[in-house]
Amino acid sequence: MLRIPTFPPNYEDINCWFRQHREEWADGKAYRFAILDQSRMVGLVDIESVADGEGVLGYWLEREAWGQGFAFEAAAAVVRFAFETVGLSKIRAAHASDNQASGAALRKLGFARVSSERRFSHSRREDLTQVFYVLRKPS
Repeated sequence: MLRIPTFPPNYEDINCWFRQHREEWADGKAYRFAILDQSRMVGLVDIESVADGEGVLGYWLEREAWGQGFAFEAAAAVVRFAFETVGLSKIRAAHASDNQASGAALRKLGFARVSSERRFSHSRREDLTQVFYVLRKPS
């Protein structure tokens, strides 16, 4: 369900991406967290592209973890972190239009749909419709 990464994964790209995490955190550009189920990593949630008081929420879960509430729980924790600790005022997010569960999690968090656009999915090797959302920090 990811748009940017390739599938099957390119392990050199993945290793490079993981090596950048500490520097991105220190620079205030991205904050990435493992999603654990009984001490086993089942996914990742992050706020990236942090600039000018805004960031982008993203998450992925292994297929076996779908439908168990992990996305909502992890995203809710990271949204609180982004607003309360990082000091962001707005968070953007998106999902593939056929990933209704992801859209439901975003709406449950209070995200409002703002637009949709056709984009190329590297993992699926096809164009798909991305649905875009925004959440503003509560007053």
